[in-house]
Amino acid sequence: MRRNIALLLCPSILGALLAVGFAWGQSTRPWPPRIKAPKKEREPETQTLPLPPEPPAAVVAETGKLTFHVSPLSTKGLLTQQVRDALKALDRANGDATFIKLRAFVAGTGDMRRVATIVSEEFSDKKTPLPVVTTIQVGALPMEGAQVVIESISVDKKTLNPDGLAFFSTQPAPEGRRAVTQLAAAAMSAGARVLEATCFVSGLDQVEGARAAAGGAFPMAAVNFVQLTRLAAKPEAACEGVGRLQQPRKTPVEFLDVAGLEPNAGRAHVAMVSKPKLVFTGTQMAFQDREQDLRLAYGRLGRALEGVRAHYADSLVMSVYSLNQATADRAAGLAPEFLGRLSRPAGSSQIVEGLPSLDATVAIELVAVGP
Repeated sequence: MRRNIALLLCPSILGALLAVGFAWGQSTRPWPPRIKAPKKEREPETQTLPLPPEPPAAVVAETGKLTFHVSPLSTKGLLTQQVRDALKALDRANGDATFIKLRAFVAGTGDMRRVATIVSEEFSDKKTPLPVVTTIQVGALPMEGAQVVIESISVDKKTLNPDGLAFFSTQPAPEGRRAVTQLAAAAMSAGARVLEATCFVSGLDQVEGARAAAGGAFPMAAVNFVQLTRLAAKPEAACEGVGRLQQPRKTPVEFLDVAGLEPNAGRAHVAMVSKPKLVFTGTQMAFQDREQDLRLAYGRLGRALEGVRAHYADSLVMSVYSLNQATADRAAGLAPEFLGRLSRPAGSSQIVEGLPSLDATVAIELVAVGP
């Protein structure tokens, strides 16, 4: 019987021994390395890039140190590249001078609001003060494929205009050559040498003759030619500009009417100034053509002047850009209410193709005597 019990126990013992041996073998066998579950990648936080700073509404500059340039036309690339190339060209021409105002004329279908944005980006990257920026859409520029031309006013380190400056109003003429002749007559009457001129023409066919006349009348000036609208009612041209006075004047601010030029009850032909500082504003726009909307634009312009301690009564030049003649006339008609009843600043009133806001009907800017 004992033998039978032993025989019955042997398989159980044997099985237990085999289990123990298997477990021991398993415990001594090298295990494969434990693979960690990959960490869930953290999604990057959404970053909002800061908007570029807005150009100032007005700046103050020293009259005697102002210098003027016009960017060369280019057909390379679209509007953004042409704006950047124009700024680079102006920067090279300026040397160490500091930009205080840019006026851009944009042709084509590009978004002209990009001009102020690009200017802000470029100047912010260089950590230099932002200039005032005026942007106007025009019909065409005198080079096929050119989409922008930029005029600059800068402050040099040395005195260039010791006797002051003269600002010349536009004077309508039947064609470009005649417009240049009228500007030359105004400069002669004021005793000034033209430094920069902008000629507005109704058609690009007038540019060649006007350019030749300008080269003879003021060869050292930076000259710009712009077709304001794509379709003009009649052939016409007008040139405005700024010149360096060649001798001291008896009074620091003087407004001059030139014999032989058509009189204008609201504007002087020339504004001459030898005051040490000038204020340049950007454009303030009205978004409808009602009188109350125009008054709002004048109100904003007045606050821009007050921000640099200047006043409407000190205005020298007023420029009006409008989409139609009726609105331009209404805007100019309100000027005496704000500038003063006896004020007759130089300047111009131009019908243009477009303004930086789709809803805008008119834009106004000023040059005034500084604080």
